[in-house]
Amino acid sequence: MGKFIYEGSVKTEIEDRALTHLQLVITAKLRRAEPFSFSWREDASVGGGRTTVWIHPASSLVFKYFGSRQPSINRGWIEALAFTANAPGGLHMVPEPQDATGVPAGADPADHPHL
Repeated sequence: MGKFIYEGSVKTEIEDRALTHLQLVITAKLRRAEPFSFSWREDASVGGGRTTVWIHPASSLVFKYFGSRQPSINRGWIEALAFTANAPGGLHMVPEPQDATGVPAGADPADHPHL
């Protein structure tokens, strides 16, 4: 489980694979100097609720990964996340699109031995 840290104090845990895809979308928007909001639901263990931060080119962001291996990239997921980032409601997590076998489209087959 990785962590997204905003401005050194706002933190949330996000699974490494999802965090990688979020990082790609966030950095692409920031390279284009496009500010946007990013929202997520808090875990019940920290009181639940929802958090929204305003991300802009001067934001201090940290993407901290638990694992050392870079996950494969699912372009469909990046497109779906980018769509939310460009919408008035801002970036938020959406489920990873799956392929015809029911496995996430960018998943490593080694992680799915039943295939």
